[in-house]
Amino acid sequence: MSKTSMRSLLFGASVLIGALVSSGCGSNSPTAPTAPEVVTTTETFSGSININGAATHSFFTTVTGTVTATLTGLDPAETATIGLSLGTWNGISCNIIIASDKAVLTQVVTGTVSTTAGSLCVRVYDTGSLIGPTNYEVQVVHP
Repeated sequence: MSKTSMRSLLFGASVLIGALVSSGCGSNSPTAPTAPEVVTTTETFSGSININGAATHSFFTTVTGTVTATLTGLDPAETATIGLSLGTWNGISCNIIIASDKAVLTQVVTGTVSTTAGSLCVRVYDTGSLIGPTNYEVQVVHP
């Protein structure tokens, strides 16, 4: 075998070995883990509040994430304006964190849970505008 043939053979073999090695290794780049999908829970609370009255409903969350409270029912809807708030629940009272004092039907209050687990609350209340008993329904979506 001549020197040129030998060089061609060695070159071809090294290219073939290089191609096999690189195709078997794949990417050496680390891949970031994907965050698990947050499963949300929807809870519906309803009742009636009187003039100067209020109602508090507690719920529990186990992970961080967004919490929304939506006023989905209000009767009489055409005249009622109430307070709608989210807060933390200590077993006795609702410590208001975010509130809308002029909530009307479909009003949304949004907050963020920054601890991994905890008792939260949604509160509806008269802000001085009710003229009689008012029925409400609030839908809370939380992680």
